[in-house]
Amino acid sequence: MALLGGALTVTGQTATAAPPTPGTTHAVEAAGPAGSDVALTAASVVEVTGGDGAWQLTVNGAPYTVEGLTWGPPADQADRFMPDLASMGVNTTRTWGTDASSEPLLDAAAAHGIRVIAGFWLQPGGGPGSGGCVDYVNDWDYKGEQLAAMNTWVAAYRDHPGVLMWSVGNESVLGLQNCYSGAELEAQRVAYAEFVNIAALEIKALDPNHPVTSTDAWTGAWEYYEAYAPDLDLLQVNSYDAVCDIQQTWIDEGYTRPYLLTEGGPAGEWEVEDDINGVPLEPTDVAKADGYRAAWECLMDHEGVALGGTLFHYGLEYDFGGVWFNLLPGGEKRLSYYAVSELFGGAAPANTPPVITDFAVEGDATAVPAGGEFTVRASVAEPDGDPIAYQVLLNSKYLDDSGALAPAEFTERGDGGFTVTAPTRPGVWKVYLAARDGQGNLGIETTSVRVVAPPVDGTNVALGAPTTASSFQEQGDGAPFLPEHATDGDPTTRWASDWSDPQWLQVDLGASTAIDTVQVHWETSFARAYEVQVSENGQDWTSIHTVTGGAGGVETVEVDATGRYVRVLGTERGTGWGYSLYEFGVYSS
Repeated sequence: MALLGGALTVTGQTATAAPPTPGTTHAVEAAGPAGSDVALTAASVVEVTGGDGAWQLTVNGAPYTVEGLTWGPPADQADRFMPDLASMGVNTTRTWGTDASSEPLLDAAAAHGIRVIAGFWLQPGGGPGSGGCVDYVNDWDYKGEQLAAMNTWVAAYRDHPGVLMWSVGNESVLGLQNCYSGAELEAQRVAYAEFVNIAALEIKALDPNHPVTSTDAWTGAWEYYEAYAPDLDLLQVNSYDAVCDIQQTWIDEGYTRPYLLTEGGPAGEWEVEDDINGVPLEPTDVAKADGYRAAWECLMDHEGVALGGTLFHYGLEYDFGGVWFNLLPGGEKRLSYYAVSELFGGAAPANTPPVITDFAVEGDATAVPAGGEFTVRASVAEPDGDPIAYQVLLNSKYLDDSGALAPAEFTERGDGGFTVTAPTRPGVWKVYLAARDGQGNLGIETTSVRVVAPPVDGTNVALGAPTTASSFQEQGDGAPFLPEHATDGDPTTRWASDWSDPQWLQVDLGASTAIDTVQVHWETSFARAYEVQVSENGQDWTSIHTVTGGAGGVETVEVDATGRYVRVLGTERGTGWGYSLYEFGVYSS
């Protein structure tokens, strides 16, 4: 998975879910067996049989189509969630890592008739943006350590009834492009695929009864596995909006092995158009549910080659990525949850989520004054007639790459409109409307606003005026961060100080000037405490505005003062960094 601030956190070798906040987290309860919730009590023999477009996966000789979901909750909570997967008709789940912590997951899966594609994490897994570059051509220490770990856990779990197959690596052929380029990238990809084949041979020597495979983010990686990993039993791919292209690609490229879809679902952030604020247009809840149905239909249309798949994602995170992809963000069921359950023959729902349509910002979504108000509007249908509780949330991913959702202050107008207090920090924000029915179901939609500094009456007499500071940073991305950047009228440039207290920025207006408004536009490195001061000589200062407990963003204050020099004196930093200003405006009527 290549996106999603927070949707999937891989710690060591095991995928774990972060605590879902904010909002109410509901305990997920199974709706009753869907026919697959029969305990597995003995190790199985799993094989890929047939050939030439007539392949089949078998378990103990019986045909087996993988109807699964990728696994998100902590492994030690698997007992809580596996009954729910079984109620959805899920027969398989997929992990990204296998180690000592995996045993409770395997135990709970087997207890409910579910098998596990047990993954082994290799760097740089996860595709674009992933960390951990490895030299697969030369770093035999790393490769040896990984082989030893794989051998350890294959030997530990090879007789476990919950094991379906072993999967080596995740999206590393793609992810290597973040580490290398040109001929070196090609050499690394070849060496990686060769290493995957070595791993496959060692795993098979220990466990001849379960297939070995590897997954990547696009079918282009398959040429490396075809050429350099011949001992893999089948191929795997993670694909979202492009799922319906896989079959034709497999035919056109002449691939010779069957495959599983190991992540799939609605279009991802990297596959959609941008909205008016340059934010990727997240599909609606309705479109996401339809996306799972369409992906599964295209996958299973490739008869005798596609052996099933694990859709993404049985996860609980209630954050940017969790809302985009999780079937249960915050532990609440959404339309996609029920769509997948229907695909797999799960139990019929007794109650379904609210459906939000036509969610949009009223007026100009590109110029919302910081700290002001804006209105969003939506049509909401509740199929079961349950009372709906609403929540508006904000996310700053496109400002600082945060995945967190923060509750916004809002007023429900009763006509489908919600008046929302805008953040004080300028930039592009995602806005979420959540609708809950009190039955553990969630409808949630997104849009965006661009928050800007509020307009100020009068003339900005500081604009272009000589500006000095106690210090400025001369190094860093975008440096130097000069004092004059705070008075150049460009909200994308900034002044930044040294990382110490106190610091100041000073503007020379050229002559004594009456001042009635000051606007301070902080970058992330804001002042917790500061003063705005005036002086006639640049030496003797009078405070005209004092802030303690500042929160950053844009602060606009009315003053009644006169002076030639105006300065911001920071006395307590709000972060571990210095002070940083995008703009310092001084206004005179």
